[in-house]
Amino acid sequence: MKLRDPFGNFYFIKAILVFLVGWMSWPGFDLVNKLNYKGLQNLKGLPKKGVLFVSNHQTYYADVVAINHGFHKARGNKDKKRMGIPFYLFWPIVRTYYVAAKETMTESGFLPKVFSYGGGILVKRTWREKGKEISRNVDMSDQNKIAKALSGGWIVTFPQGTTKPYSPLRKGTAHIIKDNNPIVVPVTVDGFRRGFNKKGLFFKKKGIELKVEYKEPIRFEEHETPENILAKIAREIGQDHVPLSIVLKEGDDYQKS
Repeated sequence: MKLRDPFGNFYFIKAILVFLVGWMSWPGFDLVNKLNYKGLQNLKGLPKKGVLFVSNHQTYYADVVAINHGFHKARGNKDKKRMGIPFYLFWPIVRTYYVAAKETMTESGFLPKVFSYGGGILVKRTWREKGKEISRNVDMSDQNKIAKALSGGWIVTFPQGTTKPYSPLRKGTAHIIKDNNPIVVPVTVDGFRRGFNKKGLFFKKKGIELKVEYKEPIRFEEHETPENILAKIAREIGQDHVPLSIVLKEGDDYQKS
């Protein structure tokens, strides 16, 4: 059995981190707020590698951790919607990864380092750096890291590359799909922006219903264009248009993100 993941991180250390982060996050998901899952049956029967999860994004950390809880919960025989006590964390899943902006995850502090070691694939943004708009070519080493992770596990990515809702999807996600032909599972998250601050570490409100839904897996055809791939993903994760109610609400949280 291999002791390290494809990036040289020890699996047993990752298991400890998944366990600790999972238990530390549980009260906020199940006691302070109410996390509900839908579509857990769509995770059953998936291969142990070559699966790409694409999701909208509402906080830096909270929705990422909630998605990971769902991976663990789906291994059980009962598809209960509520989170419940996470005894499943005693058998941590360590072959999961998530794509994160290098700029964010290399910030000083303990938590970014924990998340980076626990499965972060750090990539350089091609459109934004240090709060400024930029334009640069995709770093092929980033694409290679993603391909390496897919060859040994599951990856979660946020194709909008930002927590701002209804932002356009970045073409890098389409290239990942075209180059690696993974099974794609769309995910939608909701409520995290209302329940947590932008980083997802502190509560804004209590008693918020948090939702994570895993949609049916998709296998894209080889001939599909990147534009068609992104359009379909945007529809699946509910980011293909801005609802009129949000456009008309001045000062809404969506506008502030």
